[in-house]
Amino acid sequence: MMTLNYDLNANYVLEDERVLLRPLLESDYDFLLPFALNEPDTWKYSYLSARGEDGMRRYIKDALENKAAGKEYAFIVYDKQSQSYAGSTRFYDIQQTWQTVQLGYTWYGEKFRGTGLNKRCKFLLLQLAFETLNAVRVEFRADARNDRSIAAMKSIGCVTEGILRNNMPLQEGGRRDSIVLSILKEEWDSGVKEKLKNKLIG
Repeated sequence: MMTLNYDLNANYVLEDERVLLRPLLESDYDFLLPFALNEPDTWKYSYLSARGEDGMRRYIKDALENKAAGKEYAFIVYDKQSQSYAGSTRFYDIQQTWQTVQLGYTWYGEKFRGTGLNKRCKFLLLQLAFETLNAVRVEFRADARNDRSIAAMKSIGCVTEGILRNNMPLQEGGRRDSIVLSILKEEWDSGVKEKLKNKLIG
């Protein structure tokens, strides 16, 4: 039986001429804290907020605990163009026997949004998932109200699967609907990879 070719202790480092992704470390708190203090709206639609000093500490602690448990693998994103850290993203709900992962918890500082950085990160992460980790499906989820995030996912080739109604609590109270999208291995191989590669700019 095929499984994911995933090693939670591996040092997955992904890069091209514009961006570098490396494993998130506890010491990255200092690099990411300015976003938590100065751009709290970054996590407006997120279940797991990193707002404020305590929020960012919790965010990193949660990511590292889930990595040790084999459930998640978080990256910090470094923008080579501005020579500064830009945000974070991660694989989560890593299912070895099902050969599936979810890709999310993605956020970038304001000045990095709409610059083409996200597409570059997604290309490298999808390439890792499908061509190294042996995934057959990569799933994406978002708050169904988060138009920016949904548009970004569709632009990289995600297919909309549907809405999970009332499936998650919100930080401010109430619950959210989540949209589910995905890319399959055969879609990546038969055109999604090439189309996304052609969209890489900046």
